[in-house]
Amino acid sequence: FDKMRCLRKRSAVSFLGILVVCLLFMNLYIEDGYVLEGDKQLIRETATHQLNPERYVHSFKDLSNFSGSINISYRYLAGTPLPRKRYLTIGLSSVKRKKGNYLLETIKSIFEQSSYEELKEIAVVVQLADFDSAWCEGMVQDISQKFAHHIIAGRLIVIHVPEDYYPVLDGLKRNYNDPEDRVKFRSKQNVDYAFLLNFCANLSDYYVMLEDDVRCSKNFLTAVKKVITSREGSYWVTLEFSKLGYIGKLYHSHDLPRLAHFLLMFYQEMPCDWLLIHFRGLLAQKEVIRFKPSLFQHMGYYSSYKGAENKLKDDDFEEESFDIPDNPPANLHTNMNVFENYEASKAYSSIDEYFWGKAPSSGDFYGIVFEKPIKISKIKVVTGTEDRQNDILHHGALEVGEKIVGSKKGRQCTTYLRLGEFKNGNFEIRDVEHKVLFDINCMRILVTKSQKEWLIIRSISVWTSQTPNQ
Repeated sequence: FDKMRCLRKRSAVSFLGILVVCLLFMNLYIEDGYVLEGDKQLIRETATHQLNPERYVHSFKDLSNFSGSINISYRYLAGTPLPRKRYLTIGLSSVKRKKGNYLLETIKSIFEQSSYEELKEIAVVVQLADFDSAWCEGMVQDISQKFAHHIIAGRLIVIHVPEDYYPVLDGLKRNYNDPEDRVKFRSKQNVDYAFLLNFCANLSDYYVMLEDDVRCSKNFLTAVKKVITSREGSYWVTLEFSKLGYIGKLYHSHDLPRLAHFLLMFYQEMPCDWLLIHFRGLLAQKEVIRFKPSLFQHMGYYSSYKGAENKLKDDDFEEESFDIPDNPPANLHTNMNVFENYEASKAYSSIDEYFWGKAPSSGDFYGIVFEKPIKISKIKVVTGTEDRQNDILHHGALEVGEKIVGSKKGRQCTTYLRLGEFKNGNFEIRDVEHKVLFDINCMRILVTKSQKEWLIIRSISVWTSQTPNQ
């Protein structure tokens, strides 16, 4: 009987905990005009919650509007408030490391990889989140000396939040059997990010978070703008430009206050990148939207946690000559036997998805019919993946066509010109507009010899030149 009573108590506590957490999550959607004052005591009470139903309900009532900003006194260590709103804010939070320091190199990469026109549209906010005042002063001096003209130009700000605003960081729950110092480190990092997000909420239209040991791809802002434009009309919460940690995650700035509150409320539960996944899902974006090639690369060798080795690299990163394809609107079709939901549309996208068909036969094809005739400058097709390196197109060709016939659903070209053969599963050609004299209506990948292996078309990329005269 004692065992049964214990089980019932545990079940009740678990149920209450789950119920209240669900209420908190649902509250992310609520906007009732209430203005959150956010004094220090409320921040502490909100952030130091335990798995206690009464405390959860108290937090739910006090934080009835997650769109309000948190009232924190930020110290400007370098720079002044921005004179005008920008297109993109880049946020960095940095602490003292036991081994190595990459912050200056990260800032340098951001500015060096941006053109003069791009620099006009970005703001970089660096939060020195260490409580060692001597370290902060030294870093401010180094940043001010190396990047004085960017500070004067109003595109670089260095801030700090006094320790008094932080919640309790000792004696926290040891989820996932993490040691106490690890829990303290990751919990403080969540609060650091929350304060940084809160500061950046009104500085620009969009916000991207980087870690303090990152290098950037050339003209990354232009690539980001191109992706955002391509997503117009579609709903998204987070766009990812790196598959590592909290690197290259892009948000609408209007979502930053909610995300800041979310991180504060659950700061001791789990690492930041895990919380971000939950946040994205709660706002109804179920799937990851990640773009390749990656725009940002992890370059640090030593972690900010105890100076441990961290050799993680993003193998989708391309530093030079980065260029996102245009992939103009088109209808996609294939006569191959498609496996599960790996349909044709997933190959004609910069998102990290692909088409997967069962063993193709000679004469099978993957077809693209463009909505309008186009001029093409470059084509690149990649088949197979890292874990299925044999599911490539072993024998195939790429062709472009003209003279469309058929109904809207069954449109196809009557005439095709072969541009070349696939080699080792890949195809790439440049200066197509100089090799093809007609405006292109169609493009197709043709299987020229049957194969027993299945076929993954990982990506189809099309770059256009000038729009042809209609």
